[in-house]
Amino acid sequence: VQLQASGGGLVQAGGSLRLSCAASGLTFSDFNMGWFRQAPGKEREFIVSINWSGRRTSDADFVKGRFSISRDNGKNTAYLEINGLKPEDTAVYYCAFGNRRARLFPQIKYDYWGRGTQVTVSS
Repeated sequence: VQLQASGGGLVQAGGSLRLSCAASGLTFSDFNMGWFRQAPGKEREFIVSINWSGRRTSDADFVKGRFSISRDNGKNTAYLEINGLKPEDTAVYYCAFGNRRARLFPQIKYDYWGRGTQVTVSS
């Protein structure tokens, strides 16, 4: 299984980014997935997840509408759109997948993790 996160970069505060997570080696629609991030010196934190069909999502309290998750099962790709970027959003962003049969969404037992993509927000 390979998960390739991309789309990160350096962006000014207030800007937007769309991160992608391309998956291979698994049956994409068998998996729920989530996005996480880890800022320097901090623990990894959950941002938002989406179920296998794309019809249900679950997000962390801090999301407040700035983060939007989606997936395209035909392209084996999931997305995270971030609007109104803030310097505190600077982190490595990771995608992760868990088999939908292992837990009832929004619970996800994450089996596979991508390497992450760096997002840096300048003030």
